[in-house]
Amino acid sequence: MENKTALETLGDRVSDILQKYHSLKGENEMMRNELLTLKAEKELKDQEIEKLNEDNAMKDLEIEEIVSKIESILG
Repeated sequence: MENKTALETLGDRVSDILQKYHSLKGENEMMRNELLTLKAEKELKDQEIEKLNEDNAMKDLEIEEIVSKIESILG
């Protein structure tokens, strides 16, 4: 059986903690990048939704104009 000194045990634990730290740091960076990508995609979708809402509003105005013309023709 291997007997480790307190310093060796402490060194092993520090190494494990550093390994976990670097692993979590990498995972955090990946998540940060994914978040930025998702925010950018959301912004594009929000812009498209706004454009579609504007298009709908314009179509509603066109429909109202057509209805008004039909009503004026019919009397």
